[in-house]
Amino acid sequence: MQARATVEGSMTQGAGRGSDMWHNASAMGATGPLPDGYTPTQRDLPVVGPAAGVPIPTPTLVDTPSPLGSSGGEQGPLYVVGDVHGYLDELRAALLNQGLIDTEDHWIAGNARLWFLGDFTDRGPDGVGVIDLVMQLSAEAAAAGGYCKALMGNHELLLIGAKRFGDTPVSSGAGTASFKAAWLLNGGQHSDMERLQDHHVQWMSRLDAMALADDHLLVHSDTTAYREYGDTITDVNDAITEALTHHDADETWDLFRKFTKRFAFRDEGGAAAVREMLDTYGGRRLVHGHSPIPYLLGEVGSEDGGDGAPQVHGPHVYADSLAVAMDGGVTMAGKLLVTQLPLPA
Repeated sequence: MQARATVEGSMTQGAGRGSDMWHNASAMGATGPLPDGYTPTQRDLPVVGPAAGVPIPTPTLVDTPSPLGSSGGEQGPLYVVGDVHGYLDELRAALLNQGLIDTEDHWIAGNARLWFLGDFTDRGPDGVGVIDLVMQLSAEAAAAGGYCKALMGNHELLLIGAKRFGDTPVSSGAGTASFKAAWLLNGGQHSDMERLQDHHVQWMSRLDAMALADDHLLVHSDTTAYREYGDTITDVNDAITEALTHHDADETWDLFRKFTKRFAFRDEGGAAAVREMLDTYGGRRLVHGHSPIPYLLGEVGSEDGGDGAPQVHGPHVYADSLAVAMDGGVTMAGKLLVTQLPLPA
Protein backbone atom coordinates (compact mmCIF):
# COMPACT_ATOMS: atom_id res chain seq x y z
CA MET A 1 0.00 0.00 0.00
CA GLN A 2 1.35 3.39 -0.88
CA ALA A 3 2.35 5.83 1.84
CA ARG A 4 -0.53 8.09 2.81
CA ALA A 5 -0.27 11.75 1.92
CA THR A 6 -0.20 14.12 4.90
CA VAL A 7 -2.11 17.35 4.41
CA GLU A 8 -1.04 20.26 6.54
CA GLY A 9 -3.50 22.96 7.35
CA SER A 10 -6.58 20.93 6.45
CA MET A 11 -9.84 22.06 8.00
CA THR A 12 -11.94 20.24 10.54
CA GLN A 13 -15.60 20.61 11.38
CA GLY A 14 -17.90 20.40 14.35
CA ALA A 15 -21.07 18.42 14.44
CA GLY A 16 -22.44 19.54 11.12
CA ARG A 17 -22.85 23.12 12.23
CA GLY A 18 -19.49 24.38 13.44
CA SER A 19 -17.02 26.47 11.49
CA ASP A 20 -14.02 25.06 9.65
CA MET A 21 -10.67 26.21 10.86
CA TRP A 22 -8.42 27.32 8.00
CA HIS A 23 -4.67 27.39 8.44
CA ASN A 24 -1.69 28.59 6.45
CA ALA A 25 -3.98 30.56 4.16
CA SER A 26 -1.40 33.16 3.23
CA ALA A 27 1.06 30.45 2.31
CA MET A 28 -1.49 29.01 -0.09
CA GLY A 29 -2.23 32.26 -1.81
CA ALA A 30 -5.57 33.17 -0.24
CA THR A 31 -6.46 36.85 -0.28
CA GLY A 32 -7.71 36.83 3.31
CA PRO A 33 -9.12 34.58 6.03
CA LEU A 34 -10.52 31.43 4.53
CA PRO A 35 -14.16 30.41 5.16
CA ASP A 36 -16.27 27.65 6.64
CA GLY A 37 -17.30 24.38 5.15
CA TYR A 38 -17.40 22.73 1.76
CA THR A 39 -18.94 19.49 0.37
CA PRO A 40 -21.05 18.20 -2.56
CA THR A 41 -21.99 14.95 -4.19
CA GLN A 42 -21.89 13.71 -7.71
CA ARG A 43 -24.02 13.17 -10.80
CA ASP A 44 -24.21 9.70 -12.40
CA LEU A 45 -22.34 7.97 -15.17
CA PRO A 46 -19.30 8.79 -17.32
CA VAL A 47 -18.61 11.01 -20.23
CA VAL A 48 -16.77 10.00 -23.38
CA GLY A 49 -14.13 12.56 -24.32
CA PRO A 50 -15.42 15.22 -26.74
CA ALA A 51 -14.50 15.18 -30.39
CA ALA A 52 -11.84 17.69 -31.30
CA GLY A 53 -13.22 21.13 -32.00
CA VAL A 54 -16.81 20.24 -31.17
CA PRO A 55 -17.98 22.42 -28.25
CA ILE A 56 -21.27 20.58 -27.71
CA PRO A 57 -22.09 18.44 -24.65
CA THR A 58 -20.82 14.92 -25.00
CA PRO A 59 -23.42 12.16 -24.59
CA THR A 60 -22.96 10.11 -21.45
CA LEU A 61 -24.29 6.84 -20.17
CA VAL A 62 -26.79 8.91 -18.22
CA ASP A 63 -28.48 9.46 -21.58
CA THR A 64 -28.19 5.85 -22.74
CA PRO A 65 -30.43 3.13 -21.25
CA SER A 66 -28.51 0.07 -20.16
CA PRO A 67 -29.44 -3.34 -21.54
CA LEU A 68 -30.79 -4.23 -18.12
CA GLY A 69 -33.09 -1.21 -18.01
CA SER A 70 -34.50 -1.89 -21.45
CA SER A 71 -34.89 -5.63 -21.12
CA GLY A 72 -36.42 -5.67 -17.66
CA GLY A 73 -34.02 -8.39 -16.51
CA GLU A 74 -33.27 -9.13 -12.88
CA GLN A 75 -31.06 -6.73 -11.02
CA GLY A 76 -27.80 -8.01 -9.65
CA PRO A 77 -26.31 -7.45 -6.19
CA LEU A 78 -25.77 -3.90 -4.95
CA TYR A 79 -22.36 -2.60 -3.84
CA VAL A 80 -21.22 0.77 -2.50
CA VAL A 81 -17.74 2.29 -2.40
CA GLY A 82 -16.58 4.81 0.18
CA ASP A 83 -14.30 7.79 -0.37
CA VAL A 84 -11.34 6.94 -2.64
CA HIS A 85 -9.34 10.20 -2.54
CA GLY A 86 -6.90 9.29 -5.28
CA TYR A 87 -5.85 5.89 -3.93
CA LEU A 88 -6.19 4.09 -7.24
CA ASP A 89 -4.19 0.98 -6.31
CA GLU A 90 -6.27 0.45 -3.17
CA LEU A 91 -9.46 0.86 -5.20
CA ARG A 92 -8.34 -1.71 -7.77
CA ALA A 93 -7.47 -4.17 -5.01
CA ALA A 94 -10.83 -3.69 -3.24
CA LEU A 95 -12.87 -4.08 -6.44
CA LEU A 96 -10.85 -7.15 -7.43
CA ASN A 97 -11.38 -8.66 -3.98
CA GLN A 98 -15.15 -8.29 -4.38
CA GLY A 99 -15.08 -9.93 -7.82
CA LEU A 100 -16.23 -6.78 -9.61
CA ILE A 101 -13.19 -6.37 -11.88
CA ASP A 102 -10.45 -8.61 -13.22
CA THR A 103 -6.71 -8.13 -13.01
CA GLU A 104 -6.84 -5.93 -16.13
CA ASP A 105 -9.36 -3.57 -14.46
CA HIS A 106 -12.31 -4.69 -16.60
CA TRP A 107 -15.85 -5.19 -15.31
CA ILE A 108 -16.64 -8.89 -14.76
CA ALA A 109 -19.66 -8.55 -12.45
CA GLY A 110 -22.42 -8.91 -15.05
CA ASN A 111 -25.63 -7.26 -13.88
CA ALA A 112 -24.23 -6.17 -10.51
CA ARG A 113 -24.85 -2.59 -9.43
CA LEU A 114 -22.07 -0.41 -8.05
CA TRP A 115 -22.40 3.05 -6.47
CA PHE A 116 -19.47 5.29 -5.62
CA LEU A 117 -20.29 7.76 -2.83
CA GLY A 118 -17.99 10.52 -4.09
CA ASP A 119 -14.63 12.13 -3.28
CA PHE A 120 -12.46 10.61 -6.01
CA THR A 121 -9.60 13.09 -5.82
CA ASP A 122 -7.31 15.03 -3.45
CA ARG A 123 -4.93 13.81 -0.77
CA GLY A 124 -4.07 10.60 -2.66
CA PRO A 125 -1.67 10.21 -5.61
CA ASP A 126 -3.96 9.61 -8.62
CA GLY A 127 -7.39 11.17 -8.48
CA VAL A 128 -7.73 11.56 -12.25
CA GLY A 129 -6.80 7.90 -12.63
CA VAL A 130 -9.65 7.04 -10.26
CA ILE A 131 -12.10 9.12 -12.33
CA ASP A 132 -10.92 7.45 -15.54
CA LEU A 133 -11.43 4.00 -14.04
CA VAL A 134 -14.94 4.82 -12.79
CA MET A 135 -15.88 6.21 -16.21
CA GLN A 136 -14.54 3.09 -17.91
CA LEU A 137 -16.36 0.75 -15.53
CA SER A 138 -19.59 2.70 -16.03
CA ALA A 139 -19.49 1.95 -19.75
CA GLU A 140 -18.50 -1.70 -19.28
CA ALA A 141 -21.09 -2.36 -16.57
CA ALA A 142 -23.90 -0.85 -18.65
CA ALA A 143 -22.91 -3.01 -21.62
CA ALA A 144 -23.05 -6.09 -19.36
CA GLY A 145 -26.54 -5.32 -18.03
CA GLY A 146 -25.47 -3.82 -14.71
CA TYR A 147 -24.37 -0.34 -13.77
CA CYS A 148 -21.61 1.63 -12.13
CA LYS A 149 -22.70 5.07 -10.97
CA ALA A 150 -21.35 7.79 -8.74
CA LEU A 151 -22.48 10.56 -6.42
CA MET A 152 -20.92 13.98 -6.16
CA GLY A 153 -18.69 14.55 -3.18
CA ASN A 154 -17.52 17.82 -1.73
CA HIS A 155 -14.11 17.24 -3.31
CA GLU A 156 -15.71 17.04 -6.76
CA LEU A 157 -17.20 20.49 -6.12
CA LEU A 158 -13.84 21.68 -4.85
CA LEU A 159 -11.98 20.45 -7.93
CA ILE A 160 -14.61 21.86 -10.29
CA GLY A 161 -14.27 25.20 -8.55
CA ALA A 162 -10.48 25.17 -8.58
CA LYS A 163 -10.48 24.38 -12.31
CA ARG A 164 -13.13 26.92 -13.28
CA PHE A 165 -12.40 29.80 -10.92
CA GLY A 166 -8.80 29.41 -9.68
CA ASP A 167 -7.78 32.42 -7.58
CA THR A 168 -11.04 34.31 -8.15
CA PRO A 169 -12.16 35.62 -4.73
CA VAL A 170 -15.35 34.11 -3.34
CA SER A 171 -17.54 35.41 -0.54
CA SER A 172 -17.59 33.59 2.76
CA GLY A 173 -18.62 34.20 6.31
CA ALA A 174 -14.98 34.37 7.38
CA GLY A 175 -13.77 36.82 4.76
CA THR A 176 -12.34 36.33 1.29
CA ALA A 177 -11.11 33.03 -0.06
CA SER A 178 -10.58 31.26 -3.37
CA PHE A 179 -11.26 27.79 -4.66
CA LYS A 180 -7.60 27.28 -5.51
CA ALA A 181 -6.52 28.07 -1.96
CA ALA A 182 -9.18 25.80 -0.48
CA TRP A 183 -8.26 23.00 -2.90
CA LEU A 184 -4.57 23.18 -1.95
CA LEU A 185 -5.39 23.29 1.75
CA ASN A 186 -7.51 20.17 1.38
CA GLY A 187 -5.02 17.94 -0.37
CA GLY A 188 -5.23 19.15 -3.97
CA GLN A 189 -2.61 17.43 -6.13
CA HIS A 190 -0.88 19.43 -8.87
CA SER A 191 -0.56 16.26 -10.95
CA ASP A 192 -4.36 15.90 -10.95
CA MET A 193 -4.89 19.47 -12.09
CA GLU A 194 -2.34 19.04 -14.88
CA ARG A 195 -4.16 15.96 -16.19
CA LEU A 196 -7.72 17.16 -15.63
CA GLN A 197 -9.56 17.62 -18.95
CA ASP A 198 -12.84 19.23 -19.93
CA HIS A 199 -14.65 15.90 -20.19
CA HIS A 200 -13.64 15.07 -16.59
CA VAL A 201 -15.13 18.35 -15.39
CA GLN A 202 -18.26 17.80 -17.47
CA TRP A 203 -18.69 14.34 -16.00
CA MET A 204 -18.24 15.54 -12.41
CA SER A 205 -20.63 18.45 -12.87
CA ARG A 206 -23.42 16.08 -13.95
CA LEU A 207 -23.14 13.66 -11.03
CA ASP A 208 -26.19 13.22 -8.84
CA ALA A 209 -26.14 14.35 -5.23
CA MET A 210 -28.31 11.51 -3.94
CA ALA A 211 -29.94 8.26 -5.06
CA LEU A 212 -32.22 5.51 -3.77
CA ALA A 213 -31.22 1.88 -4.27
CA ASP A 214 -32.90 -1.10 -2.62
CA ASP A 215 -34.34 1.01 0.20
CA HIS A 216 -30.94 2.59 0.83
CA LEU A 217 -30.76 6.38 0.58
CA LEU A 218 -27.28 7.07 -0.79
CA VAL A 219 -25.60 10.42 -0.16
CA HIS A 220 -22.02 11.61 0.11
CA SER A 221 -22.15 13.79 3.20
CA ASP A 222 -23.51 13.15 6.67
CA THR A 223 -25.44 16.42 6.60
CA THR A 224 -29.07 17.49 6.21
CA ALA A 225 -28.08 20.27 3.76
CA TYR A 226 -29.66 18.27 0.93
CA ARG A 227 -33.07 19.34 2.22
CA GLU A 228 -32.30 22.94 1.26
CA TYR A 229 -32.42 21.95 -2.42
CA GLY A 230 -35.74 20.13 -2.70
CA ASP A 231 -38.20 17.67 -1.25
CA THR A 232 -37.55 14.88 -3.74
CA ILE A 233 -34.37 13.21 -4.97
CA THR A 234 -35.03 14.46 -8.49
CA ASP A 235 -35.51 18.04 -7.29
CA VAL A 236 -32.29 17.99 -5.28
CA ASN A 237 -30.25 16.54 -8.13
CA ASP A 238 -31.72 18.94 -10.66
CA ALA A 239 -31.16 21.97 -8.44
CA ILE A 240 -27.50 21.18 -7.86
CA THR A 241 -26.84 20.37 -11.51
CA GLU A 242 -28.58 23.56 -12.55
CA ALA A 243 -26.50 25.60 -10.10
CA LEU A 244 -23.28 24.26 -11.61
CA THR A 245 -24.39 25.24 -15.13
CA HIS A 246 -24.36 28.90 -14.06
CA HIS A 247 -20.55 28.87 -13.73
CA ASP A 248 -20.86 31.29 -10.81
CA ALA A 249 -18.03 31.17 -8.29
CA ASP A 250 -20.05 32.26 -5.27
CA GLU A 251 -22.93 29.90 -6.06
CA THR A 252 -20.52 26.98 -6.46
CA TRP A 253 -18.78 27.96 -3.24
CA ASP A 254 -22.10 27.93 -1.39
CA LEU A 255 -22.70 24.35 -2.56
CA PHE A 256 -19.19 23.36 -1.51
CA ARG A 257 -19.60 24.99 1.92
CA LYS A 258 -22.93 23.32 2.69
CA PHE A 259 -21.91 19.83 1.64
CA THR A 260 -18.72 19.93 3.70
CA LYS A 261 -20.73 19.94 6.89
CA ARG A 262 -20.73 16.68 8.81
CA PHE A 263 -21.83 14.74 11.91
CA ALA A 264 -25.52 15.63 11.56
CA PHE A 265 -26.50 12.04 12.43
CA ARG A 266 -23.95 11.32 15.14
CA ASP A 267 -24.92 13.00 18.37
CA GLU A 268 -28.14 13.72 20.26
CA GLY A 269 -30.91 14.11 17.73
CA GLY A 270 -28.91 12.26 15.09
CA ALA A 271 -31.39 9.42 14.67
CA ALA A 272 -34.23 11.93 14.31
CA ALA A 273 -32.26 13.77 11.62
CA VAL A 274 -31.79 10.51 9.69
CA ARG A 275 -35.51 9.75 9.99
CA GLU A 276 -36.34 13.18 8.56
CA MET A 277 -34.08 12.48 5.58
CA LEU A 278 -35.65 9.05 5.04
CA ASP A 279 -39.17 10.37 5.46
CA THR A 280 -38.45 13.08 2.89
CA TYR A 281 -36.54 11.12 0.24
CA GLY A 282 -37.43 7.49 0.89
CA GLY A 283 -35.53 4.44 2.01
CA ARG A 284 -35.15 2.54 5.25
CA ARG A 285 -31.46 3.25 5.84
CA LEU A 286 -29.12 6.11 4.88
CA VAL A 287 -25.63 5.33 3.58
CA HIS A 288 -22.95 8.03 3.44
CA GLY A 289 -19.24 8.68 3.05
CA HIS A 290 -17.42 11.95 3.78
CA SER A 291 -16.56 11.58 7.49
CA PRO A 292 -13.83 8.97 8.06
CA ILE A 293 -15.09 6.41 10.54
CA PRO A 294 -12.29 7.04 13.13
CA TYR A 295 -13.11 10.77 12.96
CA LEU A 296 -16.85 10.11 13.21
CA LEU A 297 -16.23 7.97 16.30
CA GLY A 298 -14.05 10.67 17.91
CA GLU A 299 -10.98 8.42 17.85
CA VAL A 300 -8.94 11.01 15.92
CA GLY A 301 -9.17 14.77 16.02
CA SER A 302 -9.49 15.53 12.32
CA GLU A 303 -10.28 13.88 8.99
CA ASP A 304 -6.53 13.63 8.30
CA GLY A 305 -6.11 11.49 11.39
CA GLY A 306 -2.37 11.40 11.87
CA ASP A 307 -0.20 8.55 13.13
CA GLY A 308 -1.80 5.66 14.89
CA ALA A 309 -5.29 5.97 13.42
CA PRO A 310 -7.56 3.13 14.60
CA GLN A 311 -7.98 0.19 12.25
CA VAL A 312 -11.24 0.07 10.29
CA HIS A 313 -12.58 -3.35 9.29
CA GLY A 314 -15.93 -2.44 7.77
CA PRO A 315 -18.80 0.06 7.66
CA HIS A 316 -20.01 1.74 10.84
CA VAL A 317 -23.74 1.40 11.63
CA TYR A 318 -25.15 4.01 14.02
CA ALA A 319 -28.08 6.39 14.75
CA ASP A 320 -30.44 3.64 15.88
CA SER A 321 -29.09 1.48 13.03
CA LEU A 322 -30.53 3.93 10.49
CA ALA A 323 -27.19 5.27 9.19
CA VAL A 324 -24.19 3.50 7.66
CA ALA A 325 -20.82 5.29 7.39
CA MET A 326 -18.65 4.09 4.48
CA ASP A 327 -15.50 6.25 4.61
CA GLY A 328 -12.94 3.82 6.01
CA GLY A 329 -10.24 6.49 6.24
CA VAL A 330 -7.93 5.44 3.41
CA THR A 331 -6.17 8.80 3.74
CA MET A 332 -5.22 8.00 7.35
CA ALA A 333 -3.94 4.45 6.82
CA GLY A 334 -7.44 3.08 7.17
CA LYS A 335 -9.35 0.98 4.66
CA LEU A 336 -11.00 1.70 1.33
CA LEU A 337 -14.40 0.10 1.78
CA VAL A 338 -16.30 -1.71 -0.98
CA THR A 339 -19.34 -3.33 0.61
CA GLN A 340 -22.37 -5.28 -0.57
CA LEU A 341 -25.77 -4.05 0.60
CA PRO A 342 -27.80 -4.84 2.55
CA LEU A 343 -25.37 -5.44 5.38
CA PRO A 344 -25.67 -8.75 7.24
CA ALA A 345 -28.12 -8.55 10.12
